[in-house]
Amino acid sequence: MLEIGKKAPSFTLPDSTGKKVSLKDFKGKKVVLYFYPKDMTSGCTQEACDFRDAMPDFKRIKTAVLGVSIDSTASHKKFSDKYELSFTLLSDEKKEAVEKYGVWKEKSMYGRKYMGIERTTFIINEAGKIQNIYPKVKVAGHVEEVIKALKGK
Repeated sequence: MLEIGKKAPSFTLPDSTGKKVSLKDFKGKKVVLYFYPKDMTSGCTQEACDFRDAMPDFKRIKTAVLGVSIDSTASHKKFSDKYELSFTLLSDEKKEAVEKYGVWKEKSMYGRKYMGIERTTFIINEAGKIQNIYPKVKVAGHVEEVIKALKGK
């Protein structure tokens, strides 16, 4: 189980263009790393658009935003283009990061159990340590909560 104050697990994943992106690329910068279940679904679209709309705030507080799901790079490209997302989406088809971060969990819908991503956000500080963890995120108001935490309010 990941804990606040511990080093964030490293990863290297392709973005929507296929370019490899590593957590270490952001050393010295704060990172909002959010895991979401699926491109083009209502909750995930709302969350992505909320992050997109708040990008000026994240830029002002010098924080990178990375969204991660197990969708393909092609799916991420369509999703990013359709909603004009101005931050990086990473594809974790092999489930490496989702397992390292403990967000690949058994879920249940209409009595059917299945494995999937539990919507979770991590704030990683400039030293690469976990500053905040938001498990089981409710989309409404989440981005504002993250920005407040980054501003220390």
